[in-house]
This record gives sequence, structure tokens and C-alpha cells, in this order.
Amino acid sequence: MANDQEKEAAAQASLWFVEDGQVVGLGTGSTAAHFIKLLGERVKAGLRVRGIPTSVRSEAMAKSLGIPLTSLDECQEIAVTVDGADEVDPELRLIKGGGGALLREKIVASATKKLVIVVDASKRVATLGKFPLPVEVIKFSQALVTKRIAGLGAEVRMRRNEDGRPYLTDENNYILDCHFGSITDPEKLARELSDMPGVVEHGLFIGMASVVLMANAGEVLELRR
Repeated sequence: MANDQEKEAAAQASLWFVEDGQVVGLGTGSTAAHFIKLLGERVKAGLRVRGIPTSVRSEAMAKSLGIPLTSLDECQEIAVTVDGADEVDPELRLIKGGGGALLREKIVASATKKLVIVVDASKRVATLGKFPLPVEVIKFSQALVTKRIAGLGAEVRMRRNEDGRPYLTDENNYILDCHFGSITDPEKLARELSDMPGVVEHGLFIGMASVVLMANAGEVLELRR
């Protein structure tokens, strides 16, 4: 319960970055869901925004709350995006993708002027890698990419649903959860994964976060690079 209250506190603080008339990126995950709910309340009270969701789940939630939506087809520049993260290091490098939406999240983040990351204190780490790094791959390449990522020193597991079937992203791809342990050079690993044929996207978000709002013990800390 305390953890969930921290997530809501961080999401509440992120509303300060949203202004009337903006196009707003809507993240995916438990903390981002708090933001979408709070944004819906502001919209109901008269705030005028248009949202670009990063997943089918976030889209459905936004629609249910009456948040007007647009798309990258109509708007290629986003004023602010509020999203969560699975890990944040001191340089605001992130691991994302625990919710399975890393591809759309990174596309939206790349089109965003200000990426605001909302987390609870458990997501702060000295070095990335305790959380397994999600890597989205096309089905055809799964076995080959698994072997190649394992060659980089990771324990690789295909993400599966509770029924044992492979988890499918909104783009109908697989996700490999890659346990590297301590990632001492995230930039190098990001390049290696991006250069690997069959990899659609990986969950290392480097140089993208403008600010991290971290809720901890009743207060929200604003972290910047």
C-alpha cells in the first residue's frame, strides 16, 4: 500500500509539467496509470489536452476517462510525456519495458520535448541491471537473438503469460527478458543490441529522461542529470 501511495504521489507531482493545450504522451504501467487517472480528473475539470498513448491498455484507460486522443500520424511533436520506469540510475539512464510497451514508449519518448519519469524509491539503483532488461524481437529471430544475447553474458528467458504461452506485444512481437546482472556500460550494450538483426527495440532509455520524480517517505524528489 505504501508503495502504491508513493506511485500516486509521483504521478500527482508530474501534473505540474502539463499545461493547457498541450499534446501529452501517456505512459504504460502501474505508475503511469495513476497519472492517466489524475489527468482524466483534470480534463473533466476543464483542462484541454490531447493524449498519445503508448499501449492499447493506456489507450483504453484514457478513453474510459474522457481524455481526447490523437496519434503520431496527426502530431509528430509531443510537449510532455509522463511514464514510469523499472530502474533509474544516477545519470537518469533507465530500464523500461516491464509492462511490455517498450517499443511504443521509446517512439513516443523520441518525439517528446520533455520526458517526465515517475517512480517510487524502489526503482532507484546505483547501477542498472538488477531488473532484467526487456528486448523486443520478431518471432522469426527469437532463437537466434536469444543465442546472441546469451553470448553477451546474459541469462535470457522468453516472457510468457500465466498460461505458459509466449507474451505478445501490441505489435505482435516476443519479449526476451535478459538478466545481465550489473550493466557497467549501458551505452555499449545499447549499441550492441540495436545492431543485432531481429531486435526490434530494447529497454535501455539513455539520454531521454528530462526529469525523474521519485516519491520516497512522504516527499517527491526531483532528479535531473
